[in-house]
Amino acid sequence: MPLLAAGSAQPPTAVHDVALLDLDGVVYVGPDAVPGAAEALRAARDTGMRLGFVTNNAARTPEEVARHLTELDVPAEAADVITSSQAGATVVAERFGDGAVVLAVGGPGVAAALRAAGLQVVDSAEDGPVAVLQGYGRDVGWVQLSEAVVAVRGGAVHVATNTDATIPSPRGVLPGNGALVGVVSAVTGQRPVVTGKPDPAMHAECVRRTGARTPLVVGDRLDTDVEGAQRAGAPSLLVFSGVTTPDVLLAAGPEHRPDLIADDVAGLTRSHPEVVREGADWVCGGWRATSDGEGGLLLAGPDGGAAGTDDGLDGLRALCVAHWADHRADAAPARVSAADGSGDEAAAALRRWQLTEG
Repeated sequence: MPLLAAGSAQPPTAVHDVALLDLDGVVYVGPDAVPGAAEALRAARDTGMRLGFVTNNAARTPEEVARHLTELDVPAEAADVITSSQAGATVVAERFGDGAVVLAVGGPGVAAALRAAGLQVVDSAEDGPVAVLQGYGRDVGWVQLSEAVVAVRGGAVHVATNTDATIPSPRGVLPGNGALVGVVSAVTGQRPVVTGKPDPAMHAECVRRTGARTPLVVGDRLDTDVEGAQRAGAPSLLVFSGVTTPDVLLAAGPEHRPDLIADDVAGLTRSHPEVVREGADWVCGGWRATSDGEGGLLLAGPDGGAAGTDDGLDGLRALCVAHWADHRADAAPARVSAADGSGDEAAAALRRWQLTEG
């Protein structure tokens, strides 16, 4: 049975004891909370669900992240936050030992994590670093990248906190750490050691801290959050409040397919319908998806008499499961059309999800 098909008859808050939440694009975008996120997370906590925050954004310290969350009405302590800077610093410390000299590239969170791990932080390749730890920082520019290039070319190990190519922002998607890591790699010809998600270590550390027994990973990225959840052996909830769009989800390969989907973190407090096979159709609520016999998909619905979640995503669930059932082991783009006689609602849904009709 393809992922997403099983759904969740109960809200995730009733099934999972801890939500391991990504931050950018899930709880906030830039300085502002995702609309409704604070209320949804408060409701999740009111049911007894605990929250842990696992971010690939290395720019800030856990203390700074916790203060920001608290200002957004999502109370948090530094111990609730795991950053990719911490993961990177741990890898460097384990490899080179206490007091090793490391060039920090990125925001303040990178240098702070290195110092906390007992490492000596420098900002010049002339200081002979044994490693370069590169994380996101909005002020990273030519000078820092050049020092990183010189250090790596001189024999330092290049360690990247993550390779997210983009980050969400109020102005749209912008370059992420992966774009800048790519600059150093392209010039030096060296592939970095990557320590953030999807490596399972960050989720494993959050599980250890929270004592989670049935964790659920919540994120907006397929290549870090969802893949990281699979590699950690945990189910995932993908939200569309960040960088992933429905068309990208539909074309995803097996390692990037979530167990549940929702517009935002309010999906923690709702049940999720199953997608069932009826003859040649995959059915979710009042929506049906089926092959058109020529390699494409047809969407029909909604059937006003059928039960559904009423969250506007049942048709997308049906499409994903139908497509993934035909592409169990590979990623493949999908061609989707509204079925004949389905009225305007199917066509409108496809436009809303940015899926090509015809």
